[in-house]
Amino acid sequence: MEPYAVIETSGRQYMVKANETLEVNLMQAEKGSTIDIRPVLALSDGKELKIGKPEVAGASVKALVLDHIRGEKVISFRKFRRKGYSRKRGHRQELTVLKIQAIG
Repeated sequence: MEPYAVIETSGRQYMVKANETLEVNLMQAEKGSTIDIRPVLALSDGKELKIGKPEVAGASVKALVLDHIRGEKVISFRKFRRKGYSRKRGHRQELTVLKIQAIG
């Protein structure tokens, strides 16, 4: 099995492997910079799994910031029948695209 890690960012958990791209909520980091992502909740080297309580001590994931993008449009539509009431709203989430470089 390949080494992997479970990380938490913006209140969401992601399982990541090396050389994998990932879209997460907007992070305040410049395009092209390298960041360390913590906390690492679980870490596997392919043979042994370390589970943190609540995080694995001394572990971090290095990632390269590839781009800042906007996600797919999500439509919110409300209507009350026979009342002439309808509201339509759209939302596009701001995202950061990361490339995982190293797990450790």
